[in-house]
Amino acid sequence: NKSKPIGTGPFTFKRWVKGDRIELGQNPNYWGKKPALKTATFKIIPDPAAAVAALMAGDVDAFANFPAPEMAAQFQSDPSFTVKVGSTEGETILSTNNQQKPFNDLLVRQAIAHALNKQEIIDGAMFGFGTPIGTHFAPHHAAYVDLTGTYPHDPVKAKQLLAEAGYPNGFKATLKLPPPSYARRGGEIIAAQLRKVGIELEIIPVQWAQWLDQVFKNKDFDLTIVSHTEPMDIGIYTRPKYYFQYRNAGFNAVIESLNVTSDPKRRYALMGAAQAILAKDAVNGFLFQLAKLGIWNKNVNGLWENSPVQANDLTGVSWNN
Repeated sequence: NKSKPIGTGPFTFKRWVKGDRIELGQNPNYWGKKPALKTATFKIIPDPAAAVAALMAGDVDAFANFPAPEMAAQFQSDPSFTVKVGSTEGETILSTNNQQKPFNDLLVRQAIAHALNKQEIIDGAMFGFGTPIGTHFAPHHAAYVDLTGTYPHDPVKAKQLLAEAGYPNGFKATLKLPPPSYARRGGEIIAAQLRKVGIELEIIPVQWAQWLDQVFKNKDFDLTIVSHTEPMDIGIYTRPKYYFQYRNAGFNAVIESLNVTSDPKRRYALMGAAQAILAKDAVNGFLFQLAKLGIWNKNVNGLWENSPVQANDLTGVSWNN
């Protein structure tokens, strides 16, 4: 039941006030160690400015994923709060419709890759929080290969490639942006960067329901920005009907081998080969690994510093006082 879920975890669902909060209570029948918290409330605060105000006023005790990185320094200088900067599984990418003209042309995708200044995007959209990536793979993974130098920032080269592809004067395209600040802020910066090489983007803000319907389901888009937070999800590039519609038999063969290989060294080699193919094909604009910026009351213990999965585990959370 989506509105009254039942599970076997340490907490039970108590109440959902749509658009405001979700309330949890201890599960008396939990099979594991009893959590320290008797109740927990998840507040829904989509506005970054409101999130800052709520945390400062004590209306909320913690943001496991703080939505206003521009305010991190303020909290870092305040002894009342703990600030933790960790990592996530979120590869943030300029997703590209590989079957849509002119993005079905490798030269065009390479031009876009050269036009992107990833550090400028991280600094401007995320206020320095994030790690540049050159492929769809988490930098903290042992098999990660640093491919950020495959297409270094080079607007002159980008213009040359566009001319070779038959677009000496550039072209126009759309950029659909879902609600997260990394997308909305990042989209403005990317549009300015691509404009310098002749690509004019029409920015179209969309809500998640629209994004899922238009972009993910119906593939009605040119470019979009999203963070893929599923762990070890490089295999999505083998799906021909996946929303960015990439098709490469060589890549598929590497993933097929990976799926039936158990030797760690061989697996790491195959992961490296898969990363290199995606980077060379400039399938998407590989931007940065999404950082996890957590800020909470100094007396709160046990919240995750890193996000190995897209979740907030309260099992080990407790108060000092």
